[in-house]
Amino acid sequence: MAKATPPTVELDELTALFYESQEDLGTFVAVPPETCPAPYRAILAHQSHMTVAVEKRHGCSVDVEVLEARTSGPHYLRKILLRRQSDQRVVQFGIVRLATLALQPQVRDEILAQRIPLGRVLIDHNVMRQVQLSGIWQVTCGPELAALFSCPQGHRCFGRTALIYCDGEPAVELLEIVAPEDLF
Repeated sequence: MAKATPPTVELDELTALFYESQEDLGTFVAVPPETCPAPYRAILAHQSHMTVAVEKRHGCSVDVEVLEARTSGPHYLRKILLRRQSDQRVVQFGIVRLATLALQPQVRDEILAQRIPLGRVLIDHNVMRQVQLSGIWQVTCGPELAALFSCPQGHRCFGRTALIYCDGEPAVELLEIVAPEDLF
C-alpha cells in the first residue's frame, strides 16, 4: 500500500492570491536551511509559530496589521504585517490561506476579527497544532516588499513557507518573510 503524500505549500499559489506578478513582491530562491544566515535560520528553520520566534528575536510582543483580507470558498485569505509593540517597526510580512472549517468557531471568529496574530490565537486557545516547514527562501525585495520593509528595492531577506495542522488536519498555509536583519 502506497503512503499518502502529505499536503505541501506552494509558493506560487500563495503569492498569486494577492499578486498578479510575484516579482512585485520579490524574487524567491529556495535555500537549504543550513545555508540560511544564522539570524534568519533561528527565526525561520523550526517547527514552531513565527509569532513566538519573532517575539523572542525582538524581545517584545507583536501586533498584526491586516493589509488585505477576503474569503474564497472555504478559505480565509489575508496579507499581513507583524509590528513590534515597542516601536511599531515592521518585523514580518505574511500571506495566509486558512481552511475555516478546520477550526472551532470561537478560534475562527477570533482570527477573522483581525486583532491578534494567528499563531497567538492558536496558542491561546490550546489548539493542538503541528507546524510543518515546507521551504526556506532567499527573497530579493520587489517594489511592494521594499516599501513595506522601508528598505531599498533589491535588498535581500529570508522567508519560509509552512503548513500548520490543527487537531490533525492541514488548516493553514503560510508564506512568512522576515524584515532584513540589517534594518534593526
